[in-house]
Amino acid sequence: MELKWVYITTGNREEAESIGKALVQSKLAACVNIIDGMQSMYYWENALQTETETVLIAKTTRAMLPKLMERVKKLHSYDCPCIISFTVSEGNPPFLQWIEEQAKGTAS
Repeated sequence: MELKWVYITTGNREEAESIGKALVQSKLAACVNIIDGMQSMYYWENALQTETETVLIAKTTRAMLPKLMERVKKLHSYDCPCIISFTVSEGNPPFLQWIEEQAKGTAS
């Protein structure tokens, strides 16, 4: 099974916690990590923006990725949220198996 590491930026810690909790409770992600205080610089609406954001990292499977992305978009405050997935090519086998077992999208 193909595993995914999903990088998501949020406006603040509370939003990251809310989205993360929804992803784990619905089993769209096996687990999430929250990294507060990231500094971002980007152009938006023709102006340079500098913001403090919170990073949310979700571990999931390729099968759950479309549903995970849809859930994040529904819960997110941004018009165009950063949701980027990376394929996990290697890792601790028992941990990778645990992700597969947890991220099955079966919980309500």
